[in-house]
Amino acid sequence: MNTTDNLVLTIGHSTHALDEFVALLQQHRVTAVGDVRSAPYSRFNPQFNHDVLPSSLKVFGIEYVYLGHALGGRSDDPACYEKGRICYDRVAKTDHFRRGLNRVVYGAGNHRIALMCAEKEPLECHRTLLVSQALDDQGVEVAHIHADGGIERHADAMDRLLDLQKLPREDLFQTRKELIVEAIARQEERVAFVDENISTTSEGSTL
Repeated sequence: MNTTDNLVLTIGHSTHALDEFVALLQQHRVTAVGDVRSAPYSRFNPQFNHDVLPSSLKVFGIEYVYLGHALGGRSDDPACYEKGRICYDRVAKTDHFRRGLNRVVYGAGNHRIALMCAEKEPLECHRTLLVSQALDDQGVEVAHIHADGGIERHADAMDRLLDLQKLPREDLFQTRKELIVEAIARQEERVAFVDENISTTSEGSTL
């Protein structure tokens, strides 16, 4: 069993060459990658395709597990959409998401995990706005690996998000949690997946 500090990391594979990506993982002592992409393939960066990445990482002693079915930023359930746009708060309430989150929490006791998606910037990705926030709500420590090797605590990422959405970091009438929920909702409008074939009411029933 690997000893860890139960910290969960996130990383975007972006356009890194495989050796650059592995170097980032090794820099932060990652022993397992949890792939949270709904579609685990990259047309322009095939080194991160689901059929080749596990064996590539294994060479360096890094485990790979696919978690996109449970923790991906898309859903096959129309009730998780509002006018075609995925709603992170609805996804977070589903049983399969909760089970996926529990797998991460359990795994963090045995491995130093990095949850991987494609986007370079954490604030542009559901791995931060949905998965990391849900982990943070459970009291799990989360940090984000940036492309330059720097690391950012999730709380600091949320400060950046509040600034980006021109919301105060502290407010007399709203708690920090409420401010973050509002900031995530605004960012979700910009970056969340949209399926033009799905349209739902605010209650989640298909039109």
